[in-house]
Amino acid sequence: MSTLDEIKAPIAEELEKFKPYFEQQMKSDSRKLNLVVRYALKTKGKQMRPIIVFLCAKMLGTVNEKTQTAAALIELLHTATLVHDDVVDESFYRRGLFSIFALYKAKIAVLLGDFFLAKGLLMSLQNDDFNLLKTVSEAVKEMSEGELDQIDHARRMDITEESYYEVIRKKTATLLAACAATGAQSIGANPQIVETMKQFGTKIGLAFQIKDDLFDYQKTGAIGKPKYNDIQERKLTLPVIYALQTDKDGESRSIKKIFRKKRKSKDDIAKIVDFVIKNGGVEYAVKKMQQLKDEAVAMLAPLPDNESKKSLIKLSDYIINRNK
Repeated sequence: MSTLDEIKAPIAEELEKFKPYFEQQMKSDSRKLNLVVRYALKTKGKQMRPIIVFLCAKMLGTVNEKTQTAAALIELLHTATLVHDDVVDESFYRRGLFSIFALYKAKIAVLLGDFFLAKGLLMSLQNDDFNLLKTVSEAVKEMSEGELDQIDHARRMDITEESYYEVIRKKTATLLAACAATGAQSIGANPQIVETMKQFGTKIGLAFQIKDDLFDYQKTGAIGKPKYNDIQERKLTLPVIYALQTDKDGESRSIKKIFRKKRKSKDDIAKIVDFVIKNGGVEYAVKKMQQLKDEAVAMLAPLPDNESKKSLIKLSDYIINRNK
């Protein structure tokens, strides 16, 4: 598997210029906000979304100021949703550090998220990048719908494989689709190419979420121990959905009863994991994830052959083989 540094190589210069540009976009006239923003920058992840924006743009044309705006807009809105998510989930950690919610409480965290959303909107309007704003705004709308749909299904324990794909398309894949689409839009690609890139982003986004879902059932990371977050939060993900559908020993009712518990013991979790593995849930999810990745890569075949395209293919592999 390629490393992220290898994947970023074709756009290393563009990413280097993007960092100060993005930090400038996050600045405020408020001393308090700037203090919180500086901390928020420390919790930034792998920059997966700007990487997709820049690679798609450079594969199809020449990276320009509009590409930087697209990447910054995506990052601002993505960061806003993460800050708000930590408030909703009452999560005290983000990527191994204390979350904004943990350090500054709900009011400041919500206001910071609102600030990021407003900055993204203003940046788009100031540069007349209405097509980028439309693409990203549609993604944020769908992300909210997806999260609400997932909560509803968790309460009713009624999610099917079909509705699961729709939930993760909205809550995760739609933003990666927006990354690929805005990268294409930023260099003036025609609508057909923009749509192709959007579908590419959707498929790798679905694969990305399935990989996240598998972390509850596979040994991963440096310590090799799953955290069982989805199980504890009563999220019916693809491995368990498939296992419930193919249950041959009549255990589904008791497994659902365990899932409904707000707090699950180690024995409860062990029963769920054993049930999922025994009924082929992990194998099935891995197969679907690989299929989606292959479909995404196939969509790139007619597009220009260059280093950026090779990196997008490597990134697709990275997404399904990462360990965190």
